[in-house]
Amino acid sequence: MTKIDKIGLPDPPPLPPEEMLPLLKSIRRIVRASDLGSRALQKTSGLTAPQLAVLTAVGSLGEISTTRIAEQVDLSAATVVTILDNLERHQLVTRHRSSEDRRIVFTRTTPAGVAVLARALGPFSEAFARRFAALAPDHRRRMVKTLAELADLLNAADGPPAPDS
Repeated sequence: MTKIDKIGLPDPPPLPPEEMLPLLKSIRRIVRASDLGSRALQKTSGLTAPQLAVLTAVGSLGEISTTRIAEQVDLSAATVVTILDNLERHQLVTRHRSSEDRRIVFTRTTPAGVAVLARALGPFSEAFARRFAALAPDHRRRMVKTLAELADLLNAADGPPAPDS
C-alpha cells in the first residue's frame, strides 16, 4: 500500500542503492572540497566563505541594503546581519541607516575591506577555476543548472518534488 504524504501525494519510490550510493558519495566529495577550500580561504584571508561572499557583494554592488545582500548571497537576513557585525568589527565595512527610511541599513566597504578583496583568493581554487573555465560554455551552464536543481532538492521542505523542467 502506498503511503500518502501531508498534502495528499503518494511518497515517491525510494532510490535504488545503485543510484543512492554514487549520489551520496558525490555530495560528500563536494562538501569535503568546499570545507577544504573554506579552510584555505580562512588561512589566507582571515575570512570564511560566507564572509567573503558578503564582502564581495558589498564591494561589487557598492552601497547596498542588508536585504539586497541576503538576496545576492542566498543567506538569511539574520545571518547576513551577523556576518556584517563581524566585518564591521574588523573595519572591513561600515553601515548607516537610510535617511528616508530608518528601518533600512546600508553597507559599504572601507578601504581595508577593498584591500582584503584585492588580495583574497576567490571562493574556488585556481586549479578548479582553470579547469571549469576550460569546459565548453554550454557544459558549464548545464552543470550550474544541475547543481542548482540539486541544491533546490536538498533544501526543499517536505513538499512535492519539483516538476521536470
